[in-house]
Amino acid sequence: MLLARDGMTENAVLFWKLAKATLLRAVLIAVVVVGSVSAQTGGIERSPVYLAVSGNVALDQHIHDLLQQSFHKHWDLISVSGEQAALIEDAPVITIGPGAFSRVRQANRKVPVLAMLTTRDFLEGFASRSPGQISGVYFDVPLLRQALIGKTILPHASRIALIATTASAELYDSLIDELPQYGLEAQLFIVKEDKQLIPTLVRALSYGDFLLAAPDNAIYNPRTIKHVLLTAYRRNRIVIGPSQAYVKAGSIAAGYAPFPVMTEMAAEYLQEFFETGTFPEPDYPPSFNIAINQQVARSLNIPLAPKEQIVKSVELQIENKGVQIDE
Repeated sequence: MLLARDGMTENAVLFWKLAKATLLRAVLIAVVVVGSVSAQTGGIERSPVYLAVSGNVALDQHIHDLLQQSFHKHWDLISVSGEQAALIEDAPVITIGPGAFSRVRQANRKVPVLAMLTTRDFLEGFASRSPGQISGVYFDVPLLRQALIGKTILPHASRIALIATTASAELYDSLIDELPQYGLEAQLFIVKEDKQLIPTLVRALSYGDFLLAAPDNAIYNPRTIKHVLLTAYRRNRIVIGPSQAYVKAGSIAAGYAPFPVMTEMAAEYLQEFFETGTFPEPDYPPSFNIAINQQVARSLNIPLAPKEQIVKSVELQIENKGVQIDE
């Protein structure tokens, strides 16, 4: 009888596991299928757009709300997990951050994806291999704009210092070619191993009027941020970029793309997808803001113009191919 009871118990457990797995899959299918079936509201067909979030609750909710404001009234925004993304067919998925993008791509290689809050360096390869189906709105600012922020803050600057690893050096290739028409030149200093970071940085700061930082996690990360900024400060050099977080820590300025501009651009990309079946190529938002650190500027005796004036100066220089117009 004990064996019989044990056998029945094992069968019951197995049955429960199978039932639970079947129920879970049914729920996943229901979520995706219900979203995928175009809802009829007053005879108007609605199209689903799925959203895979980053896990940062406040950030995800902010992006969600801004997307809702920018969306066409006939689109439904539906949040999905990586498992649910595996069941999506034909409808586009917006991903927030590189982690969400990677999870969706691992779950479903066929689904069209519009990436948000990723850098060009991260997304460009995916987009080039799947043109029209993988695209995105870059959240960083083009390095040329960052360089011209430095030029606007230091009008007499002519040389820019750059540091990178051998793997990240290509981040600066196009920038170095663009700079001469703006009266600037740059030199790239390579950090071959971690212990060479500060000695290499010191050589770079001796060359450049300021240090321009790209979104390069190998060089600029929470472990190195304090050392980089203190080394620059002690040598009376400013750091431009790579992000608002660095400005709070001691970089003098950095350009950034505002969230509303990014979500409006995402809505435009989705509109083209629904009209043509393909996304435009990934690109930077059309406008940017600037974060500045007034305390660092005062410490280095550098007068800073208002943010709006710096942004306008950068845009005018780009428009006029390097001509700096005095306000």
